[in-house]
Amino acid sequence: MSDRPTSRHGVSRRGAFTIVELLATLALACMVLPVVVHGILLCLDTAAHARHVAQAAALAQSKMAELVATGQWYDAELEGDFGDSWPEYRWIAQIGEWEDSRLSQLDVYVVWNRLGRDRAVTLSTLVYTGAPNE
Repeated sequence: MSDRPTSRHGVSRRGAFTIVELLATLALACMVLPVVVHGILLCLDTAAHARHVAQAAALAQSKMAELVATGQWYDAELEGDFGDSWPEYRWIAQIGEWEDSRLSQLDVYVVWNRLGRDRAVTLSTLVYTGAPNE
């Protein structure tokens, strides 16, 4: 005697899915799949933004160190790009007053365009502007 269930006519039945079960599964997949894809795209966009911010911060730190070390922050033209190495980024430096007249605030902005909008990272430091013998 076989352990398989049989139909009324004595023919053995297989454990297959019914059409209703298949349609219910497809309907559930059609509802869940767009949400999952949207979540994945959101994660990828967030990762790309984080990569840009981290890279811009590193470029700003490098440019700030260069400006301070070479004394170029005194120059009138305080903007430019990073050349062929980083074509999507540009930098702007600004000097502002500080509470102590011997100090100035140096702000370095690194700007890039993402999805049609300018994004920026700003790094600031204080630089000594007083006379060397003070």
